[in-house]
Amino acid sequence: MAWNVFKYCTALRALGSIMILVVIGIIGFTYYALVVANYGPSLFLGGFDSLLALLVLALFHFLLIMLLWSYFSVVVTDPGGVPPGWRPELDIEKSDGNQEYSSLTVGDSSSHIVRYCRKCNQYKPPRSHHCSVCGRCILKMDHHCVWVVNCVGAKNYKSFLLFLFYTFLETTVVAISLFPVFLVFFTDGDSDVTVSPGSLAATFVAFVLNITFALSVLGFLIMHIMLVIRNTTTIEAYEKHTAPNSPYNLGRKQNFEQVFGKDKLYWFVPLYTEDDMKRMPALRGLDFTSRSEESEPLQSL
Repeated sequence: MAWNVFKYCTALRALGSIMILVVIGIIGFTYYALVVANYGPSLFLGGFDSLLALLVLALFHFLLIMLLWSYFSVVVTDPGGVPPGWRPELDIEKSDGNQEYSSLTVGDSSSHIVRYCRKCNQYKPPRSHHCSVCGRCILKMDHHCVWVVNCVGAKNYKSFLLFLFYTFLETTVVAISLFPVFLVFFTDGDSDVTVSPGSLAATFVAFVLNITFALSVLGFLIMHIMLVIRNTTTIEAYEKHTAPNSPYNLGRKQNFEQVFGKDKLYWFVPLYTEDDMKRMPALRGLDFTSRSEESEPLQSL
């Protein structure tokens, strides 16, 4: 039997909001090392040092704002739950409840077979999954993320991707900016960088943390970019019976728009326009067009 990587997710309840404090703590520590200990004082040195410090601090604070905006958008945004009493748009014959339910549980999230959740006692829309941590079915569920203390689903997947994107940019900028001070650890004391031993130690730890996060998030970001290109989710990619190509793969442009929307001005912020929400049902997580459905009009000509 295939190993289910998600069966241990109930243990994540114990972490709770502690992870939010961990994220804030890492950001705060990095802020001290970069702004307070190093580039903040450089603003008053004059000349090129002040200009460089101004540029680094401006870029750092811009990315920090976007990172925090995206992060808390994932944390507070409901990923999308199945509406109470939702039923598929199919002509289902009336029959005994237990018989009907038992006949509608076959198939995975990429199939068009109607599914029923025995834990929620309701039908499951396509691409939805029951999260044992949240205790409910999540629309277009990707995974339950311990770092955001929330499920990543239809309505907050864009925010999650932007959080990864800005985290990678932020940690990369911090690592590059602190690299000259980091090298002081391996010099004989003849470096032009002058910082106190405490600040030097904080800089060393901050550099190691940020370069580690940058490399880790880069791999995770690349994985999710590939998922977006194929219009699939992490869970669908791990499902035992999922085909190599997602049946919802409509091409890179439409796949991208099903996550980020059509309005280009909103692609880099964790928001959707009202027009996108109205004209793109996939953003709400209930209606998805598959390749077979898209080709039906062509076949009838």
